[in-house]
Amino acid sequence: MARNYLLQEIYAEPLQAFTIWMKQSGYTETTRKEYLREIHSYLEYLDELPVQQAGKMNVVGYLVSKQDTAGDRTRNRTLSAIRSFYAALIDFELASKNPAMDVKKSKTEKNRNPVYLEEKELEEALSYVGGRYRDRNLAIFLLMGYCGLRVGEVHRLNLSHFKKTKGTLEVLGKGRKWNEIPLPEMVMKYLEKVEKERIHPYSKKEDAFFVSQKGRRLSIRQIQKIVSGIFDDFKEDHPEMADMKLSCHKLRHSFATMMLNHNVDIRVVKELLGHASIETTMVYTHVNDEQKRTAMTALQVPDL
Repeated sequence: MARNYLLQEIYAEPLQAFTIWMKQSGYTETTRKEYLREIHSYLEYLDELPVQQAGKMNVVGYLVSKQDTAGDRTRNRTLSAIRSFYAALIDFELASKNPAMDVKKSKTEKNRNPVYLEEKELEEALSYVGGRYRDRNLAIFLLMGYCGLRVGEVHRLNLSHFKKTKGTLEVLGKGRKWNEIPLPEMVMKYLEKVEKERIHPYSKKEDAFFVSQKGRRLSIRQIQKIVSGIFDDFKEDHPEMADMKLSCHKLRHSFATMMLNHNVDIRVVKELLGHASIETTMVYTHVNDEQKRTAMTALQVPDL
């Protein structure tokens, strides 16, 4: 605790600049917390060396110091945090260079398919949504599984973003970019139910679409717990899926896979997901086991 206080004193201006910069850039609250935690650890490694004087060797040295306890994905996330940190300092004229930009990312497994639910599994999982707030929780599940929203985007939804006459939803995505999503009829139905049954917010200024029992905007963690609870019940009846790491983001994976399986143009899927690059969407162009089996039955192997 004392060490953390000392870091706050020594690196007060860079930390404040980074915090402001991330908020201004539209980073989610979860990402801001993770990145700040990474940067605190990095600054501790610098051991009072001014951030402006740190070079590529310092960044690599820090990453190497963590390699025994962190995998390639964690290392790359740490590197991204440091790159963002220096980008903020350059933006606020507190540094002139970004030493992390010359550090290469680790190569991760590129042939590993995303975890997702097949269309029938996704439909069955819906039957496990119940309880007092069934309609609200169904709407949350549907927005991620059948519209591809990120958990942070569900969290940020306001009543004003629901355009009933147009049948669309305005979504504030990464980088504070807006995306208008056409809504399937069933999703519209449950959003209208939620709007009617919505708990009156504690604050008169609160426009949140999803409100907690305490009258506050439903937090990201609360949304994650709702979805985790649904998947826990679902897995109890499906022991073969016990090891699958199902989460809010896996619902988004399921949506993307379902769209491509229905031969929706990948450029359209990219826009629906709010991806900046089509290469990000390409990860969902995997084939499943059933498609492989079907393809193999087309071969005529001679009877020798």
